[in-house]
Amino acid sequence: MAEGLRVVYYLNQFFGGIGGEEKAFEGPQIKEGVVGPGKAVQDALKGRGKVVATIICGDNYFSEKTDEATQEIIQLLTPYKPDIVIAGPAFNAGRYGVACGAVCKAVQEKLGIPAVTGMYEENPGVGLYKRVLYIIRTADSARGMSEAVSKMVNVAIKLANNENIGRPSEEGYFPRGIFRSEASDRTAAQRAIDMLLAKLQEKPFETEVPLPEFEHIKPALLLKALSSAKIALVTDGGLVVKSNPDHFTSGNHAKTGKYSIKGIDRLGSGDYEVAHGGYDSIAVLRDPHRLVPLDVMRDLEKEGMVGKLHDYFYATAGVGAPLEIAKKAGQELAKELEAEGVDGVILTST
Repeated sequence: MAEGLRVVYYLNQFFGGIGGEEKAFEGPQIKEGVVGPGKAVQDALKGRGKVVATIICGDNYFSEKTDEATQEIIQLLTPYKPDIVIAGPAFNAGRYGVACGAVCKAVQEKLGIPAVTGMYEENPGVGLYKRVLYIIRTADSARGMSEAVSKMVNVAIKLANNENIGRPSEEGYFPRGIFRSEASDRTAAQRAIDMLLAKLQEKPFETEVPLPEFEHIKPALLLKALSSAKIALVTDGGLVVKSNPDHFTSGNHAKTGKYSIKGIDRLGSGDYEVAHGGYDSIAVLRDPHRLVPLDVMRDLEKEGMVGKLHDYFYATAGVGAPLEIAKKAGQELAKELEAEGVDGVILTST
């Protein structure tokens, strides 16, 4: 192990001892040496390094001025010439987690310095940054501080010394989607049978191909009769008006397009295009109603089966979007639809 590693530590206003929400708009500042949980970091280093400085920034300041705050933090820590940057752990604090992830990502990309943070599995920062960072799994609150810091420091030191980082289950970080070849004295079939037997006998085992876990959402019930309800059309198929004025790419839309259908009974095939890289859109380009069924909905509206169709349809494309970004976009759209008095949504997909 290398001796005397220089560590710069990042904290938000709360853990940095500045204050609570009333200080969340405080900009970045730096203090010499250890502050707050930095004592746990220093202890975990066990003589292998030293916390030379602590950077503190308010969660709201970072959230509202992300680019500016990131640049300020880079400028503050650079003179200290750190070998490692450690941020958090943020536990289940969303703004804090996103800030920790952004700081670590910037340090790695701009300065070439290894950086590690820690978060609870439901922190939005996990979805945003786990592919590019080592993010240690933590408890949902500061009661897990000691264990989290110990694992963060362990991984950070290995990174600084160019040592091999073990599997997620060994080191305690979130899987990054990286697969490495390993030699085994058992064939794939033998390993698969062993895992199956362990599962049937309710014994612990570790899969070699972990699958993503998705939250199960129960569809909301329509709270009034359809004949008196206001219905909106929403699609994740990427249908946008011609020339794509919102400049959507083929996927990972962080926002939702909003297009007027007021006074329109049919969608013209030449008036729309598709911004979505996940399916063959030829059929939709020929007839946009395959994706956004305005024609049928107008007929149902005239027949009185649907109370009223909302004056806009909404479109996005989730190809490649981190779950947390997609969730945020959905929550923002739901707020708008609620404010517009929409009672229900017909969501069409590809």
